[in-house]
Amino acid sequence: MKFAIGQMVSGVDKAANLAEIARLTEEAAAAGARLVVFPEFAMFDAPKLDEEFIKEGESLDGPFVSGLAALARRTGVAIVAGMLETIEGESRGYNTLVLVTPEEGLSRVYHKLHLYDAFGFLESDHIRPGDIAGPVTFTIDDVTVGMLTCYDLRFPEVAREHADAGVDLLLYPAAWMPGARKEDHWNTLARARAIENTLYVAAVSQGPAVGTGGSIIVDPMGITLGEIGEQSGIAVADATPQRVAQVRSVNPSLANRRFTVVASA
Repeated sequence: MKFAIGQMVSGVDKAANLAEIARLTEEAAAAGARLVVFPEFAMFDAPKLDEEFIKEGESLDGPFVSGLAALARRTGVAIVAGMLETIEGESRGYNTLVLVTPEEGLSRVYHKLHLYDAFGFLESDHIRPGDIAGPVTFTIDDVTVGMLTCYDLRFPEVAREHADAGVDLLLYPAAWMPGARKEDHWNTLARARAIENTLYVAAVSQGPAVGTGGSIIVDPMGITLGEIGEQSGIAVADATPQRVAQVRSVNPSLANRRFTVVASA
């Protein structure tokens, strides 16, 4: 299954952000991709996560998801993108990933599990964490895909849960915030999640200065299949279950383990 990651720099103009998603999706479609993945908060992003930020949230039947669905139908490409989702009766929102497909429109929804209460940031002040309910997965052609978000990358247990669920390709849309050693952490952790679980990882961040950039696709052996530096653009790669099986026949670390994963709350 050919797929693409689309690195962009989202701002406060939601129409402009959707137009950039459309431009990159059309590039991905021209390259033969069946799926394209965009960053966390692709719909809207601003320097400060506060009450004003939350006011920009939308429901799942709002203009952002409707626009993605129309784009998927027009290009024939499935799209994963991050958005801020409103919660009725609550002042906080969800940090949400949506999958829209040409056939179904809105198909899957993932609410970020691990909120970024780290490095002096308190995402939980304004975002409600998702419920622990098992991996959100989908299949395109014969490849099973899972979705996690940004800070989830620092928690190997949830990636292992996806490997146990049969995921071949694990997506990490992110707005990986700049800071000391952060680019190194991003690249190292993305490669580690691929190598330790012997699956593909596609980690796509907001570009500078919203995020660090450096979006990357890694195969089950840890080989970099595509990488984007500081510019907006796409990278394209192929994922196959056969490659996952081949690597696991050489490196059966999942079969050799002596511990399992148990959710804490």
